[in-house]
Amino acid sequence: MKPIYPGSADAAGRPATLGVLGGGQLGRMFVHAAQRLGYFTAVLEPDTESPAGLVSHHHIQTDYCDPAGLAQLADLCQAVTTEFENVPAQALHALAQTRPVAPGAAVVGIAQNRIEEKAHFVACADLSGVTCAPYAVIETAVELQAAQDERTDLLPGILKTARLGYDGKGQVRVRNAAELAAAWAELGSVACVLEKMLPLTAECSVLVARGWDGQVVSFAPQRNVHVDGILAVTHAYEGNMPPALATRARDAAVAIAQQLSYVGVLCVEFFMVEDGSEHGSLVVNEMAPRPHNSGHYTLDACDVSQFDLQVHAMAGLPLPQPRQHSPAIMLNLLGDVWLDASGQRREPDWAAVLRLPGTHLHLYGKLHARAGRKMGHLTITGPDVASVTAVAQRAVALLGLPGYDD
Repeated sequence: MKPIYPGSADAAGRPATLGVLGGGQLGRMFVHAAQRLGYFTAVLEPDTESPAGLVSHHHIQTDYCDPAGLAQLADLCQAVTTEFENVPAQALHALAQTRPVAPGAAVVGIAQNRIEEKAHFVACADLSGVTCAPYAVIETAVELQAAQDERTDLLPGILKTARLGYDGKGQVRVRNAAELAAAWAELGSVACVLEKMLPLTAECSVLVARGWDGQVVSFAPQRNVHVDGILAVTHAYEGNMPPALATRARDAAVAIAQQLSYVGVLCVEFFMVEDGSEHGSLVVNEMAPRPHNSGHYTLDACDVSQFDLQVHAMAGLPLPQPRQHSPAIMLNLLGDVWLDASGQRREPDWAAVLRLPGTHLHLYGKLHARAGRKMGHLTITGPDVASVTAVAQRAVALLGLPGYDD
């Protein structure tokens, strides 16, 4: 990979341009990071009001698999990335015929399918030191019957669709064989994974960036709190989880990225499990081949953000090891914040929130608030964990946010 330097130009004299498939908030923050370095940007996204498309130099408003749109993106850009894992892998494959694409179609394809994803986690368990929860693949009635057998010891469990599940969607908790059969039918009898339900104590995630040359850097693990399957709070500071587990999670995430020969920013999510030992153990849950909500705090609490590293990795630039300069708590802002009890729109009390010390408000430019829709986030930084926690509690009360856990 020949580096694409900021401020350079292609053979035709056009400014160095980086492209992204997807126009959501992750694409918007990628665009901002690329532009700050001096790159031009291009977004391929069908939505005319997409957050990333509204701030990019070029917005190609077409379907992700449209040949003409992909050709236009390839013509404009020297390298391409993606902002969400469900972009069609064939689009990435098509672009990779003429342009560097990071991450590649094969890796994104693994992340799009829980069956392939879990098989990868199992395959690299010896290298990573962490495996996933016990599970069974259910694609046929025969496999359903086998999973219902008490000897498999997978119930109670969680049935998850193999594809298109995110933010708690495509998941059903099942306590027994009858509920498992009913849930599989409810999900349309599509390919699924049944995971054994484990005694979880917390959830965490690790962000890793890997370059074309194999260089890897990473952030310390974040401890996350979810409400109804959607990330609500991220705790990012020293002591947010037992140090031994934090080290294990970080090492495992790096090993998973290396095993994939990954290029770009990868988020690996883990469950912390009670197992009778002093600090418990880890199981790997899933991976996201892109920057992640739990890493938004890096914009304000670190000298290099996850989006900076996304730009560096795809452009073939050196990857600086990020340093966190402040403890941080990130609060996810869903559309519910803009809605009163009757569902009518209201304006949050931003004046009161922004008076709080160390608050950093990021709104994504979405024009319509809906319950459950990610509209922005609020990061609180400060000199110590106690002060950050106190301000976060006040912000939670002002905004009426659920799920805060100190």
